[in-house]
Amino acid sequence: MTHPETTPGEHTLRRPELRPLWHTVHNRLSSGRSVTRVRLGPLDDAQREALADLLGLDRLPDARPSVALVRLEEAVTELCGRTVRETVTELVGPLDDRAGERRRQEGERAELWTWLDGHATVRAQPALAAWTASCRAAGLVGGSPERTRSLLTDALTVLAALPAGAEPLPVFAARVLKGDSHALDDGTRLSTLVLRALATLHDTDPPQSAADRRALWTRVGVADDGLSATVLVGGLHPAGDGPLARVARVCAEAGQAASLTLAQLRAPGGFTLATDSAPVVHAVENPSILALAVRRFGSDCPPLVCTSGWPNSAAIHLLRLLANHGAALRYHGDFDGEGIRIAAYLLDKTPAHPWRMTAADYRAAVARTPHGPPPGRLTEAPWDPELTRAMTEHNTAVVEELVADVLLTDLAGEGSAGTR
Repeated sequence: MTHPETTPGEHTLRRPELRPLWHTVHNRLSSGRSVTRVRLGPLDDAQREALADLLGLDRLPDARPSVALVRLEEAVTELCGRTVRETVTELVGPLDDRAGERRRQEGERAELWTWLDGHATVRAQPALAAWTASCRAAGLVGGSPERTRSLLTDALTVLAALPAGAEPLPVFAARVLKGDSHALDDGTRLSTLVLRALATLHDTDPPQSAADRRALWTRVGVADDGLSATVLVGGLHPAGDGPLARVARVCAEAGQAASLTLAQLRAPGGFTLATDSAPVVHAVENPSILALAVRRFGSDCPPLVCTSGWPNSAAIHLLRLLANHGAALRYHGDFDGEGIRIAAYLLDKTPAHPWRMTAADYRAAVARTPHGPPPGRLTEAPWDPELTRAMTEHNTAVVEELVADVLLTDLAGEGSAGTR
């Protein structure tokens, strides 16, 4: 293959003394911004002479000259008939667009954080907003929106799968993360991210020791055994011959509460709800409410489940089991910051609906007990945004025990809001 001979003009442009000029122009044009002048230097005498020859100057320029791009364009076009952009592309290489690349990266980052804030798990549990803010503050993993989104997707997948069903951490990780049993090993970036989210949900400090991390995993059903995770129930009369049905039925008929283990809930055996229509099963946060209900109603106690604070794997498993057998679930908890987070968590993990948990219910309750303690850190209540505003306005917590009479009236069927 033959190459055309270099013209005198092109030979001038290729002079070694002009290399600083072309590299500087290439760098400025690659910025992606408007360029009118380029500053060179310091230039030695030979480079100054070459620049003077190129531009047709009658004297040597300064050692640090500022060259107008329009003048350079005229000189280059006169010498070879090409533009400055074409010339530096030929002599140095393809031009970049750093400003455009920055805009593209900024758009990708903005899209990433918008996606995270709008994720279904984050929307369902607004307490996670503090976690998403910390993720944004930490920045991108390796400067890559793609790698960051992949990591966050895995973290959200884990959060959506919790509480776990009494599984060791490697077994849980393999089940929810495409067979990778080591994905949540202690010290991994993903494990740290998930534990930070759990600490935010439970309003605790991020775990600092191995024991703290194990305790937090255990709290959400990872590495539980089938006996340590339990749930309190009252008035549950399931039909069937399995351990769950028999234990719950015997206790209910005796007017007693039952403590069901996760092992009993998962044991094989028949289980049906003995009713001609879909029963309503109420759930509460505090054992004292269950105790009052059992004391008042005895063997006629309506079906009632107690989460005893944050629902563990046994509580979630039972509520899902009841819903799968046709029960309509209703939940009530404390009117304080943690109570709102617990309610949002339970409503996200099960088909339950709020029970007397609206802003109107709170205002009615606080009117009866206006001098309670502060509610603590408040986050949005997804089922009623007005509730958090009302609690912020009154700055008063109302624990479940203070509305026990209202709840018991609903359970007795004497009120009109039993399934609110």
